[in-house]
Amino acid sequence: MSTGIQKVEAPDAEHLVRVEWEDGSESRYPCVWLRDNCQCPDCFLRSAKARRLLFEDLDVDIVAKEVTLTDRKKISITWPDEHRSEYEAEWLKKRCFSEEARAEMQEDLFLPERQYWGSDLQLPKMPFEEIMYNDGSAYKWLCTLKKVGIVLLTGAATRQGELVKLGHRIGFLRLTFYGPTWQVQDKADANNVAYTTGKLCFHTDYPVLQHPPGVQFLHCIKQTAAGGESEVVDGFHVSNKLKQQNPQAYQILSSTAVDYTDVGVDYCDFAMQCKQRIIDVDYRGQAVRINYNNATRDTVFDIPAEKVRPFYAALKEFDDLLNSTEYKFTYKLKPGDIVTFDNWRVLHGRQSYQSGSEVTRHLEGAYADWDVVMSRLRLLRKRVLNRH
Repeated sequence: MSTGIQKVEAPDAEHLVRVEWEDGSESRYPCVWLRDNCQCPDCFLRSAKARRLLFEDLDVDIVAKEVTLTDRKKISITWPDEHRSEYEAEWLKKRCFSEEARAEMQEDLFLPERQYWGSDLQLPKMPFEEIMYNDGSAYKWLCTLKKVGIVLLTGAATRQGELVKLGHRIGFLRLTFYGPTWQVQDKADANNVAYTTGKLCFHTDYPVLQHPPGVQFLHCIKQTAAGGESEVVDGFHVSNKLKQQNPQAYQILSSTAVDYTDVGVDYCDFAMQCKQRIIDVDYRGQAVRINYNNATRDTVFDIPAEKVRPFYAALKEFDDLLNSTEYKFTYKLKPGDIVTFDNWRVLHGRQSYQSGSEVTRHLEGAYADWDVVMSRLRLLRKRVLNRH
């Protein structure tokens, strides 16, 4: 990609600056955006990489008074009030407003690519120690987690506290009402259905929070001999299938606000209420988060009576697809395994197992937010690929 500038001009009537590149392509930059993003010390605090210019001082109708080109690598603009701004060619090229350049930048910032899967999932596996101490491996782990939605880390010590180390590796863990980490085992008077030996049907964790945790970690410390297999399903893949199969059902699940509740005592006492759509979609109607936990779905349902049965019918169809042999993947965690997965995308469950006089199965769990995970991914990419 050539970032040399051939020619620059600023036709007044258009309120923009036109840049012609050495490769023959052209970029158009609105004057108001250029003035807003002046990189000089008065307008931009370099140590914080943050804008100092106050919006109230910005003239939205501004036009450039004079534009000059310095050795094909920099443009300089003088504004009507004689303020001068300089912009590097490479900086401008990256921020070009063409559809192609914008898509490339979004890809670079957010890694939106997804690899869908069903029962044919080849579960990605990586050694725990490797991702803890090798930046290249950690980068690969987080990229795979973003693209596939699940990665199994192997060979961790079979004791509590390994997830705290993993939390430090990415930044920090997400604290919830169940504590910084929590123990999944058979407990008397369980305050959560996970703390029993019964089957857990497919669910995402914590839809009762307005911002459910993005990533979940489950570390197997002890595993029962019979039963207790883990099951996962790609909620985005199944959502797409539902949309094709029954657009009306998809529409109901992506527009109906479902009440969730969770009341109890753990890290502290809590009384949670929240409304979530089972399938959260973006402006294009594409699924971006699944909020489905049958255990904490409230008895309160804030919709008109005549809409209740159609909702149940739509949810039943979604649930049947989640549980179909075509889409669900079953595996069994071994002591020392840590499964890391996208809690906004991957629904997980567990087969039942026998209760005994002592604890036969023990997983430690923890959460992290996608913001923290993506932040670490970008920093690792910079280090691993030597990118600026």
